[in-house]
Amino acid sequence: MAGQKMSSENKSISSTKNREADTVQREDQFQSSFKLRLFVTGSTYRSQQAIQNIRQICEEHLEGQYELEVIDIYQAPEQAREHQIMAVPTLLKELPLPLRKIVGDLSEKEKVLEGLDIQRR
Repeated sequence: MAGQKMSSENKSISSTKNREADTVQREDQFQSSFKLRLFVTGSTYRSQQAIQNIRQICEEHLEGQYELEVIDIYQAPEQAREHQIMAVPTLLKELPLPLRKIVGDLSEKEKVLEGLDIQRR
């Protein structure tokens, strides 16, 4: 009988550990489910507008579920070449797939949401 009790406790502990691992994994996926890169040219007006617009969109619609990297192509031209950026500002959505590029200052919120495949709230 003691062996049965131990077995039951081990199953309970194992089940709890599995649930905790699943929760941590889901939280990790949830926290950065969008990986975005915004390519800009220095501190030009259009670049600043694009930065402001995407930050506002992300805060309103992704609430911490995103990672946004702003890349100045003057400082990192190799990044622009690597990602085949032909015009700036350009937003690159790497995750979730499919990969998408949105060119412009991101002021047309509806088009940005559609391009990111985000349902409007």
